[in-house]
Amino acid sequence: MLHRLGHDVTVYEKSVHGLRARGAGLVAQDEVFTALDAAGVSPSAVPGVTSVERITLDLRGAIRYRERAEQTQLSWDRLYDGLRGAIPDSRYVLDSPVTGVRAGADIISFFAGNERHEADLLVGADGAHSHVRRFVAPEGGEPAYVGYAIWRGLIPEDLVPAGAADTLFRRMTFHTGPGEHALGYLVPGPEGQTEPGSRRYNWVWYRSMSSGDLSTLMTAAGRSSTSTSLAPGQTPADVATHLIAAAQHRLPPQFAEVVAMEPRPFLQGVLDYVAPRITRDRAVLLGDAATVVRPHTAMGAAKAAGDALTLARALHSSTIDDALVAYGEQRLPVARSIAEYGVRLGEQLPL
Repeated sequence: MLHRLGHDVTVYEKSVHGLRARGAGLVAQDEVFTALDAAGVSPSAVPGVTSVERITLDLRGAIRYRERAEQTQLSWDRLYDGLRGAIPDSRYVLDSPVTGVRAGADIISFFAGNERHEADLLVGADGAHSHVRRFVAPEGGEPAYVGYAIWRGLIPEDLVPAGAADTLFRRMTFHTGPGEHALGYLVPGPEGQTEPGSRRYNWVWYRSMSSGDLSTLMTAAGRSSTSTSLAPGQTPADVATHLIAAAQHRLPPQFAEVVAMEPRPFLQGVLDYVAPRITRDRAVLLGDAATVVRPHTAMGAAKAAGDALTLARALHSSTIDDALVAYGEQRLPVARSIAEYGVRLGEQLPL
């Protein structure tokens, strides 16, 4: 958005290869479409798949509840590609985590990769374990793991057996049981395809997992014991095999079948975090860096989009310092409200 408004913008991406493979599906909210429009991203670049109802399955796979509820689901990779296309290649620098932030007189200095930079403003949109947050809110600590995690998969729809497809497609489907909560829905194909036969099925499986078990899993996957997520391809083969076996007993057969079709399941530990403040000097936090909301809300992307819209509009209409004051006053209460809503939803699940 700021690039489109004529600001001199550089994105320092801490990932080595970008973020295309870091997500699966998400439920679209109005703020996401408004933000895409403000960034100059064509709606055709980020297509969606619409579901027409919500259903709940029992353990045998029978529909126990249904309601008419039309909504649109997006795929993370197409959303990323659309936004990535709005920034010139020369302004998107990979493998450059931002560290060593220091405040100056009307400037902010920082290291990105191995180089020192100065800017009028540093936007820390660097995720749940943000480096920029250590400067903005050093007293705020780190996100807290809440005792359950999400396994996810994303498979071509033509791999879904016909019987399961008859139940799962065109709908958002849920199942809740002791220690388990699962849901799933269709999203566009890898190149944005929305025609039947070319889409993908996104499944999400919440499971209880102690902090000790999560730490052991991270170590087995070759990650730091304090890590809380695994990307596609990082889950040990024996863990993936155990997950498929557990699905046969713990999930409705339709969900068990789609879990078995995913060769590279990935994991996201569920975290809680709200920064005590989201601005300091010429640095500002946005998205998960500012607040980590539970995925039950289906509002994580929308909250980040709302952050971005508010910040861009404030910077366009006032000085940087005044814009940051307005941004903090508007977005921190919103963040707290969504985070509290997510905690309430989580408390209703048998996890």
